Amino acid sequence: MLITHETGLHARPSVKLTKLAKGFVARIELAVVEQGPWVDAKSIVKVMATRAPQGSTLFIRAEGDDAEAAVAALVDLVRRDFDEGAHVPAND
Repeated sequence: MLITHETGLHARPSVKLTKLAKGFVARIELAVVEQGPWVDAKSIVKVMATRAPQGSTLFIRAEGDDAEAAVAALVDLVRRDFDEGAHVPAND
């Protein structure tokens, strides 16, 4: 998943991502390269430590009962530019 947010995966986007991840029981991990290192997506410190800049690829994987829904929700959040950028749909 391509990160398009202008600041990359920094403070606000990281908080939104970890908050969403914590809503699932699945074990969720992310990485900036497919080979890892993989970090706990529910840890704000670990997510921010990735320092993933705009234009980098974010890999997400999950394991558990709601793993598929968790990955889909996180991918959607990234695609929506963390609800902060130009990809945010207008409220009608």
